[in-house]
Amino acid sequence: MTAAPADFARARSEFITIDTPRVEDGAAIWRIARDSKVLDLNSSYSYLLWCRDFAATSVVARDETGSPVAFVTGYIRPDRPETLVVWQVAVDHGHRGTGLAAKLLDELTARVAADQGLALVETTITPDNTASDRLFTSYAQRHDVALEQEVLFDGGLFPEGTHLPEVLYRIGPFHA
Repeated sequence: MTAAPADFARARSEFITIDTPRVEDGAAIWRIARDSKVLDLNSSYSYLLWCRDFAATSVVARDETGSPVAFVTGYIRPDRPETLVVWQVAVDHGHRGTGLAAKLLDELTARVAADQGLALVETTITPDNTASDRLFTSYAQRHDVALEQEVLFDGGLFPEGTHLPEVLYRIGPFHA
């Protein structure tokens, strides 16, 4: 008898721990973002800085060896200190389909809410990114909060001229 794919996914997720990113995780996070083939890839340097300067508003999932296999990066909007902006979410190919992205998003928002309060979550998603749309739509449903969408940056604003628009997803408000 062989195990079903769901059994393998469940077994893999049992070995996952969620942690605050460290500077030494920057290279692995950069590789996960690069290998996603969906995210706009930032420089490797920016991921190192992110792990240093925005570790309190980011999370990383580690496998049984301690290696990063998924991450969510975010920051607090300077002009709205109760708004968490989720910058990027990525899961390594071998860990997709396990609900890990949702688990990381839930953990991150719970931490931010406990540490400093949380009224809104914002992110931007291009219209062709159905996985992110599903992740944030299900997040709003799970937490029983509103989700509003509006174009934040029209594609024509980007210098390369071929960029799709970035749609702002505003989720909340959350109530204490």
